[in-house]
Parts: sequence; structure tokens; C-alpha cells
Amino acid sequence: MLTLPRQLSDALRLTPAQFAELCAANPEAVLELAADGRLIEMTPAGGETGRRNHQLAVQLGLWARRQPGWCVFDSSTGFLLPDGSVLSPDASAVRLERWQALSSEARQGFPPLCPDLVVELASPSDRLPDLRRKMATYQVNGARLGWLLLPESRGVEVWHASGEPQRLEGLAVLEGEPELPGLRLDLAELWDG
Repeated sequence: MLTLPRQLSDALRLTPAQFAELCAANPEAVLELAADGRLIEMTPAGGETGRRNHQLAVQLGLWARRQPGWCVFDSSTGFLLPDGSVLSPDASAVRLERWQALSSEARQGFPPLCPDLVVELASPSDRLPDLRRKMATYQVNGARLGWLLLPESRGVEVWHASGEPQRLEGLAVLEGEPELPGLRLDLAELWDG
């Protein structure tokens, strides 16, 4: 059984299977796995970020109920991306047909796919360059749409399947068209709620 060392070595490299074993043995650890096998330590969310994450999950869940054919996941879900990394977006959605195409075993572990929608919500402890690298990783691994939410500036970076991200500010509502029909995220509720 793999246990988490008190201090992580930069030289430590794990396979996705070893990472899954490490996570199972250390459920209190908040980690992700980079494509090169490096562990990425994460800190638990603070109160304001946790509240925003919950609002985000509720809004996506309500959309998925009105727009059948989607599965929504919270921030505790790690996805095994095609490049071998295991990342946990703050919120995500996967088309139901893609989810159902996975075996029961694959659904129990880190699902081996990149979500169609990934959302990252910046918190005070996050570094923007790290979040942008993460968004780029989702993009190259097949995400159809990515949203990087920036509460401090009340801005959003929209990452489409290809191309450069688009920075938007001053929006009250963020729409998922054309990639995710009917998806409307009430940003005012997230920022102020």
C-alpha cells in the first residue's frame, strides 16, 4: 500500500494506477496527477470558494435535469485524461452516452475520459498561471468547453475546443451555446450569492 510521505519529493513519479492506490490509502489528501507522473498538491477550499463551488454545482445540476443527456460531477471527481494526467475540475459535465459507454469498473475509478465541460473557480490560494495550464491541459485532451471563473475581477476566460481563450468581464449570465445548449450560469449569483 502506498502512503503519502510527509513532504513530497519533486523526483517522485507515479503511474495512474499507483496514483489511484495512493488516493485510496490517503483519502484525506487532496491531490492531482500531472501527465509526467508528478503529484500536484492542492489545498482545501476556503469558505467563500466552497460556497461558490456549491452554487456552481447546483446551477449545473439544475441545467442537467432540464437538458437530459448529461451527467454533472463535483470537484471531488478525478478524471484520467488521455495524456495520463488525473485532474479534478471544480465542476464538470459529460454527455450521458459517453458516461454509459464506460464499464462499471471504469466508472468506479477515475473515469478515463476528458469531460465535455470543465469549470475551474479561482480561489485566493490559486495561481492563475497554474489554472491556465490546467485549462490548456483539458483543452488538448478533448474538452469541448472550459470556463475559468475569476471572482476577484468578476471575469471569465472561455476556453473552446481549440484556439486561444477569450476573456469576458461584466457578464451577469454566461451561456454555453453552441457547445452546451441551454446552459446558463448566473454569474451574479456566484459572485454575490
